[in-house]
Amino acid sequence: MPVSLIVFDCDGVILESVEAKTHAFGQVVAEFGPEAVARLITYHNANGGVSRYKKFEWFYAEVLDKSITEEQSQAMGRKFEELSFANVMSAPMVPGALEAIRSFHGRIPMYVASGAPHEELNVILKERGLSGYFEGIYGSPPGKTELLRLCIERAGVQAAETLMVGDSSTDLKAAEANGTLFYGRGKGFADSAWPWGEDLRPLFLDADLVFNHSNR
Repeated sequence: MPVSLIVFDCDGVILESVEAKTHAFGQVVAEFGPEAVARLITYHNANGGVSRYKKFEWFYAEVLDKSITEEQSQAMGRKFEELSFANVMSAPMVPGALEAIRSFHGRIPMYVASGAPHEELNVILKERGLSGYFEGIYGSPPGKTELLRLCIERAGVQAAETLMVGDSSTDLKAAEANGTLFYGRGKGFADSAWPWGEDLRPLFLDADLVFNHSNR
């Protein structure tokens, strides 16, 4: 079955912005000490693609043994955005990302589904000159599984014709929950049944191999 839709995550897939956001998470909770910082960063790294607000909620519950208030959550979110925005705006693109996006533009509809807040995500991709390549750009809420389902629904294609391009277990779980194909960015997918690469160059250098592998 041909690929009729490609859905990209953003951080770590289109932009090399993962480290910028990891550093910002540490800065947001620095007042609670190095052990607290280390625990949040460990949780963040293990849960890529999950909303930052879910991570703040986890931090309060598991590290501080408290329930986070809406006011506290929003304050942490604002601080995180201030700390990370400039770094994300200047982050380089993942090798092969721009070439892949350009090669599929006008041939296969493309969407973005990211755990980043919806408005912030759209601003970043617009300012980076990338928004025009995509039929839709969707951030959280909701979560990645629902976002991917929304992209499939908006595109009017079948899940089996959709390729999800991600760099985290959250992306893979969303693909599996929706019944889509998957391409993993990073060595973390080396033992998976899905095609993967250290970057996105295989998507445009050998797209047929990636698509055919995905359709096995």
